[in-house]
Amino acid sequence: MPLYYQLAQQLEAAIERGRLAPGSLLGNEIELAGRLGLSRPTVRQAIQSLVDKGLLVRRRGVGTQVVHSQVKRPLELSSLYDDLEAAGQRPATRVLRHTVRPATAEVAAALGVAEGADVLLLERLRYAHDEPMAYLRNHLPAGLVDCASADLEATGLYRLMRAGGTTLHSARQSVGARRATGEEAVLLGEETGAPLLTMERVTFDDTGRAVEFGSHVYRASRYSFEFQLLVRP
Repeated sequence: MPLYYQLAQQLEAAIERGRLAPGSLLGNEIELAGRLGLSRPTVRQAIQSLVDKGLLVRRRGVGTQVVHSQVKRPLELSSLYDDLEAAGQRPATRVLRHTVRPATAEVAAALGVAEGADVLLLERLRYAHDEPMAYLRNHLPAGLVDCASADLEATGLYRLMRAGGTTLHSARQSVGARRATGEEAVLLGEETGAPLLTMERVTFDDTGRAVEFGSHVYRASRYSFEFQLLVRP
C-alpha cells in the first residue's frame, strides 16, 4: 500500500473519530513531512486526496484546515437527526415551511389519502457542525402529530411522531442522484448543478397505515449512504 495512501487513511480516521476537529490546522507540508519522517511529495499527495474528498481545504494565508468528516448513514428506519446526533455531528434544524395544504396526486398516492385532502407539509434544512447537510421535505396525514416549528428545530421528526403515539414499523425507500437546482444550491451552499443524493421514503405504522412521505436531498460532498450486503446461502 503506497505511503501516501496509508497517511491519507490515518488522517481520514482521525477526522471521522473527532481527533482532528473541524477547523483544526494540519500545518504546512514541510513541517508534516519532517514530523512524520516522510517525503514532502508523499505528504502533498495524501493531503490532496483528502482535499479531493472534501475533508480538508487549503486556505491562502491560513494553511490546510479540516472541514468536517463526511456523514455515513446506514440504510435503516431512522431519522437523520438521530443518526447525526449518534455520530457526534451536532445536528441543527431550520424550519422553512410548516403548513397544512391539499395533497397533490403524488402525495395522496403515497399516503393513501384522497387527492386534495389536508396534509401537513414540513420543509426543513438540516445542519451538521453548522454546515447545511440536507434539505428535507415531508408530508404527513393532517392531525397525526401536534408540533410547533420550535419542536422541529429542537429534535427529530420521528421522535415527535413516537411521542405522539405513532409506532413506526417499516418503510419503502428509494435512493438516487441528480444535479442541484438553483434554489437547492443556495440552501445547501453548493454550486448550481452540483451532485446531490436523493431519497424518497414512505413510512408505515404498525397497522400498515402510511404515516409519512419524505422527499430529501443531500450534499454528495458531505454525505453518503452505507449498505450491508449479505451473501445468499
